[in-house]
Amino acid sequence: MLPTKLTCQATLNTLRRYRHPACLSSTVSCKEEWLPRGFLTSRVDPGLRSICSPVGVSQHHGRRSFSVSAAAIVNAAPAPLRPYLRLMRLDKPIGTWLLYLPCTWSIALAAEPGHLPDLGMLALFGTGALLMRGAGCTINDMWDKDFDQKVARTAARPIAAGEVSRLQALVFLGGQLSLALGVLLCLNYYSIALGAASLSLVVTYPLMKRITYWPQLVLGLTFNWGALLGWSAIKGSCDWSVCLPLYVSGVMWTLIYDTIYAHQDKEDDVKVGVKSTALRFQEQTKPWLSGFTAAMMASLVVAGVHAEQTLPYYAVLATVGLHLSRQIYTLDINRPEDCWKKFVSNRNIGLLLLLGIIAGNLWKGRTETVVL
Repeated sequence: MLPTKLTCQATLNTLRRYRHPACLSSTVSCKEEWLPRGFLTSRVDPGLRSICSPVGVSQHHGRRSFSVSAAAIVNAAPAPLRPYLRLMRLDKPIGTWLLYLPCTWSIALAAEPGHLPDLGMLALFGTGALLMRGAGCTINDMWDKDFDQKVARTAARPIAAGEVSRLQALVFLGGQLSLALGVLLCLNYYSIALGAASLSLVVTYPLMKRITYWPQLVLGLTFNWGALLGWSAIKGSCDWSVCLPLYVSGVMWTLIYDTIYAHQDKEDDVKVGVKSTALRFQEQTKPWLSGFTAAMMASLVVAGVHAEQTLPYYAVLATVGLHLSRQIYTLDINRPEDCWKKFVSNRNIGLLLLLGIIAGNLWKGRTETVVL
């Protein structure tokens, strides 16, 4: 057993010496069968858990095939930058998508009948989502350093692994927030004030898991602020008859996907004393998720009615409802890999809803033209 362990350590050291990307990435697919039984533990050096292949490189019968991915781009960045790019989760873009999509719904709903959403505004909000998601992850990891070191899935995060100090993270956070402020200042005064009001949620969300079993609710309130901000950026202020139900639908959506996500870590969460809706609901998770789905769909209908949406929008809503129902019905809360698969599929739900809003708005313009 000992020689095998030494061989693994020697291999790892050799790979690190030549800066092999397999040992410089936190986003890896571990080949655990290469290591002796019992060699992997939740406390071991993350590098020793992964004599591994980076995302973006796959092996088939001894051949390598390369694909472009966010993780591969991060791996190709200069070595000093990689910990910071991983700190802002640039290698895992699903969180940025989930933050960005409610913004796109709101911008698309606010478009004039028969017109596409403002592409410049979509690009601006995309930049803001990338920066604010990165800032949120930085704040989260600064708060959670001690917790992250005790959980296998998060032990390799840059602050927990010692690649970035808290002071360095604080400086990096200041840079991200400064750039995000520059994006916010491109909007009207109403939207600037509205956007600034969300900062308290961004800062305090990471603390909620220590206080309540409903941190996913606070995350929903934070992540869906763009549902309010997108409309006001286009119209100059919020129409609460549209924006509020849209915001509520986004919060319900977050409760769905982040509860599923939280089931991946529930055993570790119990050990370190972290709370979540996954621990609150336990075996009753599916009934709760079904209730959130019903509330989400009802809120989207209300928003659609007040925004005078048309048939394509409601047809897509039906498809979204079916997708969520199937997601919940087939979910295995005790299989982390299935939870992750269901979680990331929510990007497709958000994109589908965006297409429905755009199609409904174009149909609306066609209908008004026919009437005239």
